[in-house]
Amino acid sequence: MATPPPATTNVFSRSSYPEYRRVLSILRTETVGGALLLAATVIALIWANSPAADGYFALRDVKIGYEPWHLELSLGHWASDGLLAVFFFLAGLELKREFVAGELRKPAKAIVPVAAAVGGVVVPALIYVLFNLGSGAETLRGWAIPTATDIAFALAVLAVINTHLPAALRTFLLTLAVVDDLIAIGIIAFFYSTGIQPLMLLAALIPLGLFTFLVQKRIRSWYLLLPLALATWGFVHSSGIHATVAGVLLGFAVPVFASGKKGEPAKGLAEHFEHRLRPFSAGFAVPVFAFFSAGVALGGFGGMGAALSDPVAVGIVAALVVGKAIGVFGTTFLVTKTTRASLDSSIAWIDLFGLALLAGIGFTVSLLIGELGFGTGSAHNDHAKVAILAGSLIAALLAAVVLRARNRRYRQVQADEERDDDGDGVPDVFARA
Repeated sequence: MATPPPATTNVFSRSSYPEYRRVLSILRTETVGGALLLAATVIALIWANSPAADGYFALRDVKIGYEPWHLELSLGHWASDGLLAVFFFLAGLELKREFVAGELRKPAKAIVPVAAAVGGVVVPALIYVLFNLGSGAETLRGWAIPTATDIAFALAVLAVINTHLPAALRTFLLTLAVVDDLIAIGIIAFFYSTGIQPLMLLAALIPLGLFTFLVQKRIRSWYLLLPLALATWGFVHSSGIHATVAGVLLGFAVPVFASGKKGEPAKGLAEHFEHRLRPFSAGFAVPVFAFFSAGVALGGFGGMGAALSDPVAVGIVAALVVGKAIGVFGTTFLVTKTTRASLDSSIAWIDLFGLALLAGIGFTVSLLIGELGFGTGSAHNDHAKVAILAGSLIAALLAAVVLRARNRRYRQVQADEERDDDGDGVPDVFARA
């Protein structure tokens, strides 16, 4: 009797229709946020290089807050430590949801995007280090700058080039970015924290524990939860660990399901908070951070040339454009081929390569790590900003060429994903899944 061939796993198959609709809703919000992010970046660059540049930097450095609590911070600092905590809170919510009720709950489907995210961190970091090995320990502090993927910026690029990625690719891009964010916050916590204050960390556990207790009881009263969240953030900020870590910890505490029963639909507090906070994060928090962080005096073509000749800048550009593409695509290819997995019939390897190029758009978290590694206003940080912008732009242009060339195929797939011949409200391709 012949032995049947080993079963294969389709790692890029479509998700369920509810999950498909949820992902599309998230991506629509992030696309709008990406447009605002682009606008904020352009305004910051124009202002920082205009005759009124002193006004921009003076505004960024205005300090407000309560000094006895060590919270008298500049507006730029409030944006990176405060507003980005909301961004990372949503990242924590989304990651937990993915592992509990989303694509990452199935090991066979999770292994590819998780491995791709890891490859997209490791390879760019190695390339950056290779370019900066002979430049001293200070430049090596920027090794993590090119490891992040900015989902909002990437989606804004997709909107600009008017491409119609299949559902499986959109889900893969979102999942990749979510895991990428988790790795980034881990890097920030372990490699860019200084002067750790253990007592402050222990103090943070009190409001965090109370917050966890209340949300696990499905209590959503903002006047109870918000003070506890702010207290957790404040103690973490005072502990020497970057305050955005508090956002992730608070996000992990929120339950995904409406009750403790795992068989229920995933419509718990996590979805409630995400629905409330994602527009604020995408429409205000991240663009404001970009406005205060992206402004850099370029100094004309001579200044740009000097900036891009810095090994820090060269390493970042090479890592974003080449490293991300090799890391994401190469890891995806290797894992798929070694786990008997296969691509969905609607996807080709060239599509994955275009997506890997798109992953080279590193912006929000890259700017944050640049500030943590080199310090706001330092020459290396200014050069890093120029490199992040240049590398992201090059990666976006290359991805646009590849993905735009496949747009006719994407339109056919989109038409199939929207076709509902039986009129039951669920597209036929999802009903057959």
